Amino acid sequence: MSLVTFATRDGTAWIPHYLDAIDDALCIGCGRCYKVCTQGVLKLTGIDEDGTPCDPFNDDVEVERKVMTVANPGSCIGCSSCATVCGTNAQTHTPLDS
Repeated sequence: MSLVTFATRDGTAWIPHYLDAIDDALCIGCGRCYKVCTQGVLKLTGIDEDGTPCDPFNDDVEVERKVMTVANPGSCIGCSSCATVCGTNAQTHTPLDS
């Protein structure tokens, strides 16, 4: 198999790296990745005191901390903008095999 490759405007080869996962132990929920993603790939999720994902906006649940999650992986275009702004290197990206 070979990697899916595209070209930039000047013809330079470019290999997209798609977002696979976000390590919730490293993610601090700052939202920088969310702000730069133009494709709606990410979602803010809460983590309760038991370590269970929960709605961060539900007042009935005590949220221990917030983290970003990959909500729509199929929408990722592989631009890696989210990785560029992540200060904790919490994300895993991989190229796509054809």
